[in-house]
Amino acid sequence: MQVGVEELERAASRRDFLRRLGGRTTAQPPAPAPPPAATTATSAAAAYGNPLAANVPPPVAWTDARLRLVRRATYGPRASDVADVRNVGYQRWLNDQVNYTRIDDSALAADVAARWPNLSLAPAQLAPLNAGTLRSNLQQATLYRATYSRRQLYERMVEFWTDHFSIDIDKVGYLKLVDDREVIRKHALGKFGDLLRASAKSPAMLAYLDQNLSRSGSPNQNYVRELMELHTLGVDGGYTQQDVDELARVFTGWTFTGAGEFSFNASRHDFGAKTVLGVTIPATSPSIGAEGVKEGEQMLELLLNHPSTGRFLATKLLKWFVTPEPTATQVEAIAGAYRATGGDIRRMVRAVLNEGWITQAPLKLKRPFHLVASGLRGTDAVSTNIASMASGVGTLGQPLFQWETPDGYPDLMEYWVGNITPRWQFGNTLANSNSATTVRVDVTPYLAGSVDAALDRMNAELFAGELAPATREQLRAYLSAGTLNTARVRDTLALAMSSHEFQWY
Repeated sequence: MQVGVEELERAASRRDFLRRLGGRTTAQPPAPAPPPAATTATSAAAAYGNPLAANVPPPVAWTDARLRLVRRATYGPRASDVADVRNVGYQRWLNDQVNYTRIDDSALAADVAARWPNLSLAPAQLAPLNAGTLRSNLQQATLYRATYSRRQLYERMVEFWTDHFSIDIDKVGYLKLVDDREVIRKHALGKFGDLLRASAKSPAMLAYLDQNLSRSGSPNQNYVRELMELHTLGVDGGYTQQDVDELARVFTGWTFTGAGEFSFNASRHDFGAKTVLGVTIPATSPSIGAEGVKEGEQMLELLLNHPSTGRFLATKLLKWFVTPEPTATQVEAIAGAYRATGGDIRRMVRAVLNEGWITQAPLKLKRPFHLVASGLRGTDAVSTNIASMASGVGTLGQPLFQWETPDGYPDLMEYWVGNITPRWQFGNTLANSNSATTVRVDVTPYLAGSVDAALDRMNAELFAGELAPATREQLRAYLSAGTLNTARVRDTLALAMSSHEFQWY
């Protein structure tokens, strides 16, 4: 088949564009606002261990605090989000997102229920179903919600807690669907105590960390170690190996039934005396039976009220939303909110996302899940079947719910920065999606006017109106080099999603 001249020219100019971008697409971000309100591109890059910081081009400033908030609290600022935050202001927009039940998302909930009815089934109904199908259902629904939900901050917190209470679905199967619904989503912006208690009695968590194998005389330490190290106190939170040994005895008997429901098996419980973090649980008689579960419940309250827990959660939330290196003052402020509100996650997140800190925050590289969701949002893609996009998240290195170890997917640039070519390929795949049965990106609106009008629309939809002038000129050079048609617009969208600005938030 003979290739047309214009197609060859398009391919050559695409390669030239990517060649010019190559050293900076995922190597360093556009700069935030200038000092004193923000750090520079070089310092932002250095904060995340950028090996190519010396090659940073003249920075573009993201100076609007409202748009910086939207970038951090969503999976990409759509033009409608930009209009909303400009209309109501920073504080009102944030308050609405934090108090997410104020936002009507019933249309999305109905859509998800119709597309993935398995997500609402009881454990006994899920148990006989194909594990691969259920995993795909959960992966696809998670991406769909992150993309199309109006409750964007809530979805960001679902992702945060999914990593915090990480569970490998390939080990626990259908139980993870129940955990996602009854633990993570139910409490994502509620009280941390409720979230921890629910997780501690989640059959998915108990199965994942082998707690169901723990019994008197042979206590398994996997769950209790992660309970302290990853869920509450942190690795430097002040516990010892002796505390791990004793806490493992406390939780003997915590298991689940064959129907996937939490159960306390008194016959497996160690009723002897134990001491954890300086608190002694006296020996009791096995005759108390089911009352033995209260020992574990008492220890959960001890961990919730331990000063290390507030500091550990504060540090993680600050790293998630603000900076890779929170200051002691920032950590103490958020830990104070934890103590003052009894672990109210909404109040903590509201404090983290204050305007002063967000304005100064260095930019973050989008993880694959974030990148794919932001691409779908920015192109206003219609997803009749989102399976290919959910698979694409895995291709980029982040197959949802399949991280094997209990620490969750890394939130560090160093881990993700090496997959530059797959990230470019994703942009190309999405921009050229035009299927009525899977994913469709409609480029008709870009063809209605001039090249500059098309770029204005791209800027508004993908970059919140803050596209760097230099990148715009590169995109314009490509878009204007041939006939303004569907193929050239799709190529330009792909290049826009490969640009350094789009890779960061």
